[in-house]
Amino acid sequence: MRPQHRSTAFAAVIAASAVLLSACASTDAAPRDSGSATGTTTTAAQPRVALTYDGGLYVLDGDTLDLEADLPLAGFNRLNTAGDGRHVLVTTADGFRVLDTGTWTDSSGDAQTADPALTDLVFEAPAAGHVVRHGDKTILYADGTGDTTIFETTALLEAPDKLPATEVIPAEAAHHGVSIELEDGTLLSTVGTSEARTGIRVLNADREETARNAECPSVHGEGAAANEVAVFGCSDGVLVYDDGKISKIAAPDAYGRTGNMYVSETSTIAVGDYNSDPDSEGYLLSELVLVDTVAKTSTVIDLPTGVEYTWRGVSRGPNDEALILASDGSLYVLDPETGELGDSFPVIGAWESPVEWQDAHPALVVIGSTAYVTEPATNSLHAVDLTTGKVVTSVELPTTPNEIAVVTG
Repeated sequence: MRPQHRSTAFAAVIAASAVLLSACASTDAAPRDSGSATGTTTTAAQPRVALTYDGGLYVLDGDTLDLEADLPLAGFNRLNTAGDGRHVLVTTADGFRVLDTGTWTDSSGDAQTADPALTDLVFEAPAAGHVVRHGDKTILYADGTGDTTIFETTALLEAPDKLPATEVIPAEAAHHGVSIELEDGTLLSTVGTSEARTGIRVLNADREETARNAECPSVHGEGAAANEVAVFGCSDGVLVYDDGKISKIAAPDAYGRTGNMYVSETSTIAVGDYNSDPDSEGYLLSELVLVDTVAKTSTVIDLPTGVEYTWRGVSRGPNDEALILASDGSLYVLDPETGELGDSFPVIGAWESPVEWQDAHPALVVIGSTAYVTEPATNSLHAVDLTTGKVVTSVELPTTPNEIAVVTG
């Protein structure tokens, strides 16, 4: 481990010290009827899991992992939750297409379920890219134009049969980028061109520029930590936006790329992926960066030999811990305050780096105290109880899962 800038007591959130890979397996290959199109009332919110595969989408019950729907869809498609507990945005060739997972809580507080459906609603976007959910807004970024599209997150839930009203903010030039709107209406958006991405700009609620920083080569990824302090990754450090000011935190290495931020709105420590080798091959990484958004410092953590991950394999847990799905098949717990690894639990078999980033490889999504882990090698999905570390449910799917998104209901 490299030198720390911060140390506090480690608060373990997973009590078990070992776990057997035992599960109540469900292997239903055909979707089952999950209710009428208008909704069936249930007693509690029902999470659902959306998965892509080569040629379509699966929607599963988040508790039982029963297969609720198999929806054909050609092409390589990516998934992001819309933020309303019901809808998933599928990045297709035409833009962000709305997937209704068929689970929601109505205005009276009753949970409803219905058959999942891939709707005809599409937020048009050439080269649809990142989706960000923050506060009460969902923010879409179109790489082909650089346009940022913003809508009220609850709008789809309130009127699921039509696209909501949107605000569209054009970019100075098209590039692979991302935007986030803070609760006071401030918009943070990347800047760059198709040739190079260089930093971020800040627009106020009237869309007037108030700040800019162009010292963030290859800017990519974002996250809002506690107190709405936003962090963006660079190839030589990170940018931090806090109370109207942009700070650059340089990486300890000449090349120290952070491309994805894993944040919690209740933690002042942002966790980022980290690569200090510009000549590295494959997509497995063995370092993380911890960004102290208060002190404006960062610490690089060297993970133990054999503990490697991709951007799909890091998430924040229910108590702000970082969870790492490693290439040895285990789920590791890391305290972001100290940088120390705690417990680890075997979940899937060992795996290797994908050849291309789009290739199916294990992914991790955490909702509440449940971690959902894909295992493409066995066409499986596993649900892990984070309070015990045990795999509580597994399912073998008809074909190989790739991308994953989970809604809460």
